[in-house]
Amino acid sequence: MKSLIYLIVGIFFGIVMFKSEAASWFRIYEMFNFQSFHMYGLMGSALAVGVIVVQSIKRKKMKDTSGNEIKIQDKNKSIPRYLIGGILFGLGWALAGACPGPMFVLLGAGYLPILVVILGAVIGTWLYGMLRGKLPH
Repeated sequence: MKSLIYLIVGIFFGIVMFKSEAASWFRIYEMFNFQSFHMYGLMGSALAVGVIVVQSIKRKKMKDTSGNEIKIQDKNKSIPRYLIGGILFGLGWALAGACPGPMFVLLGAGYLPILVVILGAVIGTWLYGMLRGKLPH
């Protein structure tokens, strides 16, 4: 039953992403050329909601579906780590025209060339998993 709920929420999220044009290559292009506020407003509102939800989870000691307390750990802050990761993520996003969330939205909408991007993301994730232990912290 939980899987069905997750599937329904995922489909709803995909529809919202598609209808809000978050998966639109043209909107992403406009954003990277500073021609439109649309994507910045969308991401800014998502960031604000995320901060509120995370802080609520931390303060109210909420429980997951199994009844265990949700523990959100602070991350290890490292400037080079975030700088390199951000640059790689941004380059991939600019080249592909999609970040990980909209990639699957585009696939669901029938844009089959996105399969090349998804394959690249899977290979990149696999490579990171193989090299993770060898990378500086």
